[in-house]
Amino acid sequence: MTAQPQPAPTSSGTVRTAPSLSPVAGTGEPGKVAPPPRTPGFRGSRPWGFVRALRPRQWVKNVLVLAAPLAAGEVFNPDVMGPTAVAFVLFCLAASGVYLVNDSIDVEEDRRHPRKRFRPIAAGLVPRPAAIALAVVLFAGTLTAGVLLTRPALAWVLASYVVIQLAYCTFLKNEPVIDLAVVASGFLLRGIAGGVAAGLVLSQWFLLVAAFGSLFMVAGKRYSELIVVGDAAATRKTLREYSASYLRFVWSLSAAVALSAYSLWAFEMANAQDGVPWATFSIAPFVLAILRYARDVDKGAAGAPEEIVMHDRVLLILGALWALTVALGVFSG
Repeated sequence: MTAQPQPAPTSSGTVRTAPSLSPVAGTGEPGKVAPPPRTPGFRGSRPWGFVRALRPRQWVKNVLVLAAPLAAGEVFNPDVMGPTAVAFVLFCLAASGVYLVNDSIDVEEDRRHPRKRFRPIAAGLVPRPAAIALAVVLFAGTLTAGVLLTRPALAWVLASYVVIQLAYCTFLKNEPVIDLAVVASGFLLRGIAGGVAAGLVLSQWFLLVAAFGSLFMVAGKRYSELIVVGDAAATRKTLREYSASYLRFVWSLSAAVALSAYSLWAFEMANAQDGVPWATFSIAPFVLAILRYARDVDKGAAGAPEEIVMHDRVLLILGALWALTVALGVFSG
């Protein structure tokens, strides 16, 4: 008999465990886990399963393509907004293709996870061959549209995103530290795409904030997964290589660098302007938003960053205040 890993307690003292390994009904294979029962009605249908497999709720991440136009003060320029909107749509399609491939590869691991086992492919709603075929169509359409509808440079950014993420899905996800950098690169490339699509020059401060802010969110997500499912080797192999203290170090370091780079950018912008230093004022809501999100990370509740952002009213208010002060600083200059 082999020893079973003991789940780690959460910050509240409770213990959460992943589903136990059990043979798939009718197969008798002990290495596989049966999918959860299907939900009756439309939400348990195959068409709805395909919609859910695209993960439209995570498209909110692609709003990052607006970051570069906003920082440059060109967000309301029609010549900038058109290509930026195209970049947003194309990143949604490319990201959905990556999700389909990732969920097809990780189907057995997802069935061991307390939440991921309800994903359409893991639940048996969407066949794996159909998911892969749809992903190929999305990738081809995205790259073609990137060349025809905007600058070819955007197509290169999209192609880089797809290649890096597919490498992650197949083998890089099992490489400690590298997996954090690869996932963070997805957020960074979204930010770069907005500037590239509109032909804007990206500042060094923007790239630093985007890079380390992305790493902060990814390390927080891994920390939450470690807290929720304990020794999660069955759901994500690299978690065996991380300790809670190490992931705390990564997201603390990342937050510190992101805050420092943002503050330097804000002071630089304020010095170049006359009147009210709105860019300097924007540091306050930015710092508070980071601290608010860090609280959720520390509680182990940052497994799905987009859900936290959309359901935390205080965080949304801080984000609105930050966007307002940044906009005032950019457009008043």
